Amino acid sequence: MSATAPAKIPLLDLSPEINELSAEINAAIQSVLTNTQFIMGPNVKAFEQECAAYFGVKHALGLNSGTDALILGLHAMGIKPGDEVITTPFTFFATGEAVSHFHATPVFVDIDPKNFNLDLDQVEAAITPRTKAILPVHLYGQAADMDPILALAEKNGLKVLEDVAQAFGAEYKGRKAGAIGDAGCFSFFPSKNLGAFGDGGMLITNDDAIADSVRMMRVHGSRKKYFNEAIGVNSRLDEIQAAVLRVKLPHIDRFNDGRRAAAHRYNELLGGLEHVTTPYEESFGKHVYHQYTIRIGAGKRDAVQAKLAEDGIGSFIYYPVPLHKLPVYLGMNLTFPLAEAACGEALSLPIWPSIEPAIQERVAESIRAAVR
Repeated sequence: MSATAPAKIPLLDLSPEINELSAEINAAIQSVLTNTQFIMGPNVKAFEQECAAYFGVKHALGLNSGTDALILGLHAMGIKPGDEVITTPFTFFATGEAVSHFHATPVFVDIDPKNFNLDLDQVEAAITPRTKAILPVHLYGQAADMDPILALAEKNGLKVLEDVAQAFGAEYKGRKAGAIGDAGCFSFFPSKNLGAFGDGGMLITNDDAIADSVRMMRVHGSRKKYFNEAIGVNSRLDEIQAAVLRVKLPHIDRFNDGRRAAAHRYNELLGGLEHVTTPYEESFGKHVYHQYTIRIGAGKRDAVQAKLAEDGIGSFIYYPVPLHKLPVYLGMNLTFPLAEAACGEALSLPIWPSIEPAIQERVAESIRAAVR
């Protein structure tokens, strides 16, 4: 090994990033405490403007969470009971939950096993007269293949809402993920590539009507205080979280570069290892590795995870159960072999922007010992 790795290795270590920026973060938080504008203050407005500039879009709207961004985005697109939204079963529950919130139907299709994202051939086959939108997920930080999705949407008069919760800064053919479809939804959960110190989310769009709807709905359905036009929600990005995110935003591309470098190091350490498949990085985009997720075949995944735990190394299964096998969707009686296989083989390894090579070498050594 090139250096000594710590005795315990977490799945994610936020401390290097926080320590580097602590003086700026503390000053930003103190400024909020000093001006006492805690709700929809100047930091929220400035962060929205900075994100709009980063993504090259007209509108960026701070919200309480990535889940709220999905729900309000679908509402703005007119999703109602009986409608269908095509999406993936291999994702966090919020993706399907947002659709079901409207008593609409999430129409799941299987995944491309190379990149874990939607199988585009199956998307086209799933379109019916009731389909109103496609909801691709840029899983683990890898952009979905958006051009064919956009072509299908245009051909069939559908909206496209991007779930970018795991892919802030990812790119597709030179365009930022989230700024490609009709709207993009982001999470600032602390573990995300751009993470707050609590919950937070955002929707971005170039569509004035979508922006106007989300802007109104996030404050109880009102454009003017106390003059409520619709039954909305309370979903506002917190001012302190916006202040923290503003400090981090200028560093996001550098942090993502660190994640990519770490991923490529893992690829070298694990490449060619029997039963282990390293992530496939599509040539059309820039993967930002929110998670570095390998596949472990031959039924060895759980044994590998157990060995990592025995060696003091954190790992996690994203996701152990596909959405169509969860209790709320079991009645749909669906089966998607490729998503189900991924649930039995996927394992995410420790990764963060400044992870040390010695740590990665120790992780790889433990995996090699487990699959021998």
